[in-house]
Amino acid sequence: MTAISFSRPPNGISLGDLLEGLGGISPYRVRMVPAPGTATEEDVIALEASEDRLYELVDGVLVEKVMGFGESMIAGAILFALRAFIIPRNLGLVSAPDGMVRLSKGLVRGPDVAFVSWARLPGGSAPTAPIPSIVPDLAVEVLSQSNTPREMERKRGEYFRAGVRLVWIVDPDSRTVAVFSGPENPRILAATDILDGGEILPGFLLPVREIFADLDRRAPAAS
Repeated sequence: MTAISFSRPPNGISLGDLLEGLGGISPYRVRMVPAPGTATEEDVIALEASEDRLYELVDGVLVEKVMGFGESMIAGAILFALRAFIIPRNLGLVSAPDGMVRLSKGLVRGPDVAFVSWARLPGGSAPTAPIPSIVPDLAVEVLSQSNTPREMERKRGEYFRAGVRLVWIVDPDSRTVAVFSGPENPRILAATDILDGGEILPGFLLPVREIFADLDRRAPAAS
């Protein structure tokens, strides 16, 4: 059995402190080897390559990014709609859930979908580093069962402190989209509403019901 030890206690002195600091998440999402507080970006890259598992890096702690099949369909619908708007207009790049970015030193996050304008991309081209140091204009998070409200609150704060201008939090259970232009006080959109790109993507419009439409699709009835 591999011994588990903390070289420097992250966010406190106990596992409970660690989990609370990460937003009250499940201990099953925290990678214990390498020990919390010692993990690096190289570990994020190596684990994705060797185990096909996505981890975010928070203060030297590897936190697994869990996405179910339904959440992936929702992220795909948003990704498709954004690409259909952004690519023909050559506004920038759109990334998928495995598109990890370095928001600041020691902080690597992977939005479920993200838009990065050309102005934020060094050299005006796609980055070649596996974890580039770029800040998206728009970050989209699709809630999973493992996400907690305090985890998402922390993540929103990190996004906006890094310079993200717009965050969409998509809730499959309520089928709503919370639109944040700052860490708090979102605009909540229901199925009958239209999601727009605001100042980030003027002219972009997406009916909220279309985001969740695949959840209701059924095979054609047998003839």
